[in-house]
Amino acid sequence: MASPPKQTTILDPRAFDRTLRRMADEIVELNDGTDGLVIVGIQRRGVQLAAQIVSTINDREGVEVARGALDITLYRDDLQTVGPRPVVGQTQIPVDIDGRNVIIVDDVLYTGRTIRAALDELADFGRPKRIALAVLIDRGGRELPIQPDIVGKTIKADRSQRVDVLVEDVDGKNAVVVTDREPDA
Repeated sequence: MASPPKQTTILDPRAFDRTLRRMADEIVELNDGTDGLVIVGIQRRGVQLAAQIVSTINDREGVEVARGALDITLYRDDLQTVGPRPVVGQTQIPVDIDGRNVIIVDDVLYTGRTIRAALDELADFGRPKRIALAVLIDRGGRELPIQPDIVGKTIKADRSQRVDVLVEDVDGKNAVVVTDREPDA
């Protein structure tokens, strides 16, 4: 009987929450406040991370920052490999983004292809003044020249490892774990 894959916790719930609070502060600093700020999470877990960041900013700054969601499924450059009926989530951009500062939030930055697709989709909604990228985990391994502006934690993960971000709303807790994939038999 094979032993279970090795898991390493990178962020426990307390470290996860501290990291998101720091990222919220960095977003406000990057934008010299909250005027014209729109925070957009990438489906799936980027949306929950964006919600937590917006909640922190709203509480600390006494404002209501606009928040949206992007589902990049139809903008993927590997859509043909996803299957005949890809599951498409909701894209919701609640305000006009022309001339605004948009922060894209994602859980894990790896190859950069998800972010490329998000930029393509965002362009369909208007022309922001600036677009910045905030990611909880930067694991390296880029295939495209995309770099984050705000990073929660940078790790080195081998291609044979999976980085999982768990969020309270979906998984019952906030955490980040790295799992060694089983070698192909």
